[in-house]
Amino acid sequence: MASIASELTRRGHELHIVTSLPWYRLHDIEPGWNGQLVRHERTEWGCITRVHPFPTDKANLPARAMAFGGFTVLAAIEGLVGHGRPDAVLSMSPPLTLGAAGWSVAQWYRVPFVFNIQDVFPDVAVELGLLTNRGAIAASKWLERVTYRHADAVTVLSEDLADNVRAKLATASRSASTASTRVVVIPNFIDTDWIRPGERENAYRREHGLEGKRVVMYAGNVGLSQSLDLLVDAASALSGEADTVFVINGGGAARPALERRAAGMPNVRFVGMQPKARLPEVLAAADVQVVPLKRGLARASVPSKLYSILAAARPLVASVDPGTEVDRAVRQAGAGLTVPPDEPVAFTAAIRQLLGAPAEAEGMGAAGRRWVEAWLSPAAVAEQYESLFDELIAERASHQSPVRLGAHRPSE
Repeated sequence: MASIASELTRRGHELHIVTSLPWYRLHDIEPGWNGQLVRHERTEWGCITRVHPFPTDKANLPARAMAFGGFTVLAAIEGLVGHGRPDAVLSMSPPLTLGAAGWSVAQWYRVPFVFNIQDVFPDVAVELGLLTNRGAIAASKWLERVTYRHADAVTVLSEDLADNVRAKLATASRSASTASTRVVVIPNFIDTDWIRPGERENAYRREHGLEGKRVVMYAGNVGLSQSLDLLVDAASALSGEADTVFVINGGGAARPALERRAAGMPNVRFVGMQPKARLPEVLAAADVQVVPLKRGLARASVPSKLYSILAAARPLVASVDPGTEVDRAVRQAGAGLTVPPDEPVAFTAAIRQLLGAPAEAEGMGAAGRRWVEAWLSPAAVAEQYESLFDELIAERASHQSPVRLGAHRPSE
């Protein structure tokens, strides 16, 4: 979302961004940002409003729901006051509740509302077994349908997610005023000028004692959506190969349990979340990268790390549902191997295959790089959003009395 915002400002637009205080890396408000519920920052292209996200344990869904609620209320209030009339409103999910905030602001100003879906909720929480209460599931599904119906457009990352959203719109009872909701696929992108193929033997390897090793890496959120037990199983199966190390780089709710399971295994290393600037270096340090999603989740989520791995020219093993976006991308690019989700034997065999054929694996990495170079750039994605906003603004203007819309471009 930051990249999309940056590209829109480069195209001359004025933005008001409502986001959270920095908290994700530490799962707590970072030092220097405490003491205020809301902070405002003026920029040459608009304003950034940061509100308190009320961090909670990710595994505690009732507390997390309350936190999302508090964050959503603050975000909606800040979207409504003091920053002028927008031309359009874009909000993202998760959390699903932010759809209500975006819709409220758009309704107040009578401007188009675009709802961006990164992961389909509550599907992901239900698939993970985190959301089991029937009443809570029903309420979440109701909020999901209502938000989709009231959006002028819903943007998703893949055709899988588009089919999911369209099916829900088709089965919901819709009034004439909401029947025009459109579902638009605008895929994720990667900055191939920033993430480029790099040397394996780099500073990251030296820092973590990985020189001369064959490194199998997971880099990203160590969360409940990933089947990272597969890495521990593979490490156990390859424990006799002293030159092979499995690296889990990142933090998240699932990491403590994973560390307990891997305790005493010398070929498993845990590394904390790295600064964003080091991402190209982290990716380059691996011989094989992995994308392991739990069964059912690849139909509701498209992990952006996939495109980063391809840009870094590293082969990967994807443990995902067959026929989903990740599976199709890896196969089309020839960038690695895909196996069914939650199958440790198949996962380990795929890793063995890539480690045992380094020339073939290197070719897969190069193929992935070539494929992703033809993928959409950040500028192209921002242009698609700009075009969508322009269409929706024009359509709304044609159905209501003339109103001067707040100008995004300084030249307008």
